[in-house]
Amino acid sequence: MCYHPPPMNARAHALVSGRVQGVAFRGYIRKWALELGLKGWVRNLYDGRVEAVAEGERSKVETLLSRIKTGPPLSRVENLDVAWEAYRGEFDDFRIAWLDF
Repeated sequence: MCYHPPPMNARAHALVSGRVQGVAFRGYIRKWALELGLKGWVRNLYDGRVEAVAEGERSKVETLLSRIKTGPPLSRVENLDVAWEAYRGEFDDFRIAWLDF
């Protein structure tokens, strides 16, 4: 009998800078996260960065971060800061969040 340990869940808090607003960046992140079965949110920040929190299997979160680093067409990622946090399991889906202006 072969033992396969359960996938390790993880949570990543990412801040992305560069040309990441006005280029459908949040929509791509949401699409990629949903394809990977991840939960969390993504939003634009006032200073021009994009912020995202993603939870799920660590390998899938890492895949999402790799896609974010490359970015969608028309974007230019200059920096990706990632903080790994304790998995909380607090989300039901992956959504685009909005800041109150």
